Amino acid sequence: MSRTPEDVNKLTESTYKNVLEQFNPSLRNLVNLGKSYEKAVTAMTFAGKAYFDALSKIGENAAISPVSREMGVVLIEISEVHKKVQLELEESFKRFHKELITELERKTDMDIKYMNATFKRYQSEHKLKQDFLDKSQADLKKLRRKSQGKHSSKYGIKENECMETILSRQTEMQRFIAEGCKEALLEEKRRFCFLVDKHCAFTDQLTAFHDKAKEMLTVKLPSWQDKCTDATRVPDTVIFMIEGLRAPMSVVPESSPTLEHSDRTNSRFIVPSPAPSLKAHTRSASVSSGMDAVKKTRVQTIFPHTAGNNETLLSFEDGDIITLLIQVERDGWLYGELEHTGQRGWFPSSYCRAYNDSVIANSRIESPLHSQSVTDPEQPEEDEEKEPMPLPPPYYSDSSRDRPIKPSTPSPQNTTKSLPNGNSVPPFLGNGNPFATVKLRPTVTNDRSTPHI
Repeated sequence: MSRTPEDVNKLTESTYKNVLEQFNPSLRNLVNLGKSYEKAVTAMTFAGKAYFDALSKIGENAAISPVSREMGVVLIEISEVHKKVQLELEESFKRFHKELITELERKTDMDIKYMNATFKRYQSEHKLKQDFLDKSQADLKKLRRKSQGKHSSKYGIKENECMETILSRQTEMQRFIAEGCKEALLEEKRRFCFLVDKHCAFTDQLTAFHDKAKEMLTVKLPSWQDKCTDATRVPDTVIFMIEGLRAPMSVVPESSPTLEHSDRTNSRFIVPSPAPSLKAHTRSASVSSGMDAVKKTRVQTIFPHTAGNNETLLSFEDGDIITLLIQVERDGWLYGELEHTGQRGWFPSSYCRAYNDSVIANSRIESPLHSQSVTDPEQPEEDEEKEPMPLPPPYYSDSSRDRPIKPSTPSPQNTTKSLPNGNSVPPFLGNGNPFATVKLRPTVTNDRSTPHI
């Protein structure tokens, strides 16, 4: 479709105006939005780091547990991998700022000045050429009016020269308009090509980031999922520890009037033991006397224990051997000497089990060590044989069979409700005060100072 020089000139001017009035302002707005985009991503990565730091803290707590140690390690690994992904995202947006936003901002300021100057130059040159053409056409009209008179042959040569001048200036004008239009259109296309090229580079950076993030996550994901497929699986070390608690160590204590009196006195002192919650059996047995009972009893630890700042307590690691210096368990505590260091102190009786090589001389086993009575001899018999506290069902299972059944109103004959997982719901879990059934005993401060051996 052919156009007149005037139409092409209008297209050239509209192209320059479009760049100046539409493209450059839009580019400036794009730069501002890009900066907002960077701030949003920075805030997101900052929040992500805080989130995964908190997840790592939870993992560290879980890693201390004997049964959840594996899950704690997985949580720490998840946190570390996701923080690496956040760092990769930050690096991608640093390049986004340097290679795209900074370049756009710099070129926008420069381009406004350049396009204004180019457009004004085109308009001034076009006006100058148009003026020359208009002047030649006006001269031709004057010559034609004069040639219509008596001396027409006199102006014939000048009229032909003027015609040639007009034709030459028209040709030059058309060439100028065509070249000016081509230059304006190419200037417009260069700007859009620059914008597309920069965003293609940014897209390539994001593609590389997502590929790297996918690789980092997919490599670890199957092992993470495998670790949490069975929430009921218990590590072998915990099973061994439970079995050790079910088979309590038996010793016969030394007998002396002073020691027996101390035992009866200390049985009134109720000191909470730091033993694990897995020890659910009730200690209820009698301690026999006899000077020829046990000469030397050794136990092996099944949990590590830290005394902290308390100098009367004994610190040890899992698997250490301890020689008991006092054969009688006192409120869940034993007193002994760590064989490889010679340190002495109190330690929880539930943190150890009988050692097979213990030397027991002239002894007749009458009661397990872990089942010695810690109750007041004057307490009623029913207080010594309380049923263990029932546990509520788990709430972290996807199966409806593991969810707690809504307790119904208990009847006078049966005040507990059995659940599918074998636990029972005590009556106070339905409503009311959960501590209403707790019987409190009077306690006396018990000083765990170092005994005289």
